[in-house]
Amino acid sequence: MKNFLILVALAGLALAAGPWVLSEFGLSLAMTCMMYAALAVSWSMFSGTTRYLSLATSALFGLGTYTTALAIQQLPWPLLIVAGGLVSAVFALMVGAAVMHLRGTYFAVLTFGLGELVRHSVTYIEKSVSGTVGRVVTAVPSNEVLYWTMLVLALLSVVTWKLVESSRLGFAMRGIGADEQRAATFGVNPRRVKMIGFALSAWFAGAVGAAMAVRWTYIDPHSAFNPLIGFQTVLIAMIGGVTTWRGPLLAAIVLSLLSDLLRLNLPHAYLIMLGVLLIVCVLYLPDGIASIRWRALLRRKKEGA
Repeated sequence: MKNFLILVALAGLALAAGPWVLSEFGLSLAMTCMMYAALAVSWSMFSGTTRYLSLATSALFGLGTYTTALAIQQLPWPLLIVAGGLVSAVFALMVGAAVMHLRGTYFAVLTFGLGELVRHSVTYIEKSVSGTVGRVVTAVPSNEVLYWTMLVLALLSVVTWKLVESSRLGFAMRGIGADEQRAATFGVNPRRVKMIGFALSAWFAGAVGAAMAVRWTYIDPHSAFNPLIGFQTVLIAMIGGVTTWRGPLLAAIVLSLLSDLLRLNLPHAYLIMLGVLLIVCVLYLPDGIASIRWRALLRRKKEGA
C-alpha cells in the first residue's frame, strides 16, 4: 500500500503540471478523461464488487451539479465540492433504504427510473418556485482550479478503491457479489454493507457533478441529469473491467479520447460504434480489458518471433 500511495502521489505531481503544458483544448479533454475516470472507478467500487448494476449515476451527478448552481455564491469552492458529494450520498442512502432488497434487472431499472424521477421533480420545482427552468452559473473558478480539482477527485477515487478493497467493507461487498445469502450466514449484514458502498460511490458522482457544473454557463435539468453520462460511465467500467481500478481508469482515458474524436468526425455514428464496442467486449472480454494478460501476450509474441 505504501508503494501504491507513493506512485499515486508521483502521478499526481506529474499531472498537476497540465495547465502549463496543455492547450485550452487539451486541458478540456484532460478534464473529461479525469471526470469519467473518477465516475467509472467509483462506480466499479460498488457495482463491480457487489454485482448490483446501478444506473443512478446521472441522477447523482445531476444532484451535485444543482448543488453548485444553488450554492456557488454561498460556499467556498472546496466545501462546495464536498457538499455536492454529500447531497448525492444522502440521496443514495434514501434510495438504498427503499431498493436494496432488489437485485438484478429490477435494481438496474429502478435506479434508472429514480434518476428520471429526480430530473422531472427538479424541473417541476424549478417551474413552480422560480418560474423558469435552469440556473445561470456566475463567479466560476479558473480552468486551472477546475483541472486540479478533477485531478484530486480522480486520484482520490483510485486511492479509495484500493483502501476499500483491502478493508472489511470491501471483503463484505465481494462476498455479497459472490453469494449474498452465504455472506449473510458468515455474519455480513448485506443491507448495511450495500448502503454504505452505494453511498460512498455516490459521493464521488456528486462531487464530480459539483465540480464539472462550472463548465456550463447555464444549468438546466436536461444537461445536469443527462442519461448519457450514466450510460457512458457504465460502458467505460464494463469495457475496462469492473473488478479492478486499472481497467476503468484506462478505459476512461481511451474512450474519452475516442468519443471526442468520433463526435468531431462522425457525430451521428459514435454512439453506434460505442455500442458495437461494448457488444464485442461482452462477447469476447466479459471481464474487460483488465483481464487480458499483457505480459503473456508479449512473451508469446517474442517466442513466435
